[in-house]
Amino acid sequence: MTTASASREQIVSSSRVRLGAMSLVLSGILFVLYPLLRPFSDESSLQGAQAFASSAWILAHMLGVLGFILIALGLLCLSSALQHTAARRLASLALVLTWIGVGLILPYYGAEMFGLRALGQEALRQHSPALLSLVDTVRLGPGAIVFVVGLLLLAVGAILVAIAVWRSGTLSRWSGIPFALGFVLYLPQFFGTQPIRVAHGLLVALGCIWVAVSLVRGQYPQSPLLQGQAPGSGKHMADKDAHRVSV
Repeated sequence: MTTASASREQIVSSSRVRLGAMSLVLSGILFVLYPLLRPFSDESSLQGAQAFASSAWILAHMLGVLGFILIALGLLCLSSALQHTAARRLASLALVLTWIGVGLILPYYGAEMFGLRALGQEALRQHSPALLSLVDTVRLGPGAIVFVVGLLLLAVGAILVAIAVWRSGTLSRWSGIPFALGFVLYLPQFFGTQPIRVAHGLLVALGCIWVAVSLVRGQYPQSPLLQGQAPGSGKHMADKDAHRVSV
């Protein structure tokens, strides 16, 4: 490989890492905004119908959808960054499981977003909460099974991400722990109140941002300042470090 080709490959790799890190950071922020903006109310009353029919309902759920999509993009870049490490197979498996999980999760969000909005609007038009008895039909039908399977696959994928990060040797070992914990708890948090769900969103954001920062720092395994201060540093050590970065 020529020097120019190697340089172009390094630039592409760095750009991909920055894109992945940005996707993870934005995803973490969206997972906080989703429960923060989502209207919470007595869903068997007209107040619940107003929540379903509101713009905030659509906006919050759309932010959640975008959060899942950005997670998938972020993990694609993470998997690419770990392809030359001992964790490459785990990272690839985590990516596949996460993509399948997200694919199974998103249709349920569509039903929540648009199906319940339609019920809420009709209940308000009739000025009767009777139609809201269909809410559980939308949520607990066959789609709920698909949704749960998707969340379980996402949780397994997140656990594999944490293990891959731990074994990579290039990323901060602990950065994957809150990431995995956040998605393992994603299903249970649905049964909590709004403050609990916002707190869970903060946990997911912490995990996403920590992995993103670790991913960017992993491109620079040793700072120039430390290289200059390290005993025995010289041309031989610089050549060794340059070789390690280009691999």
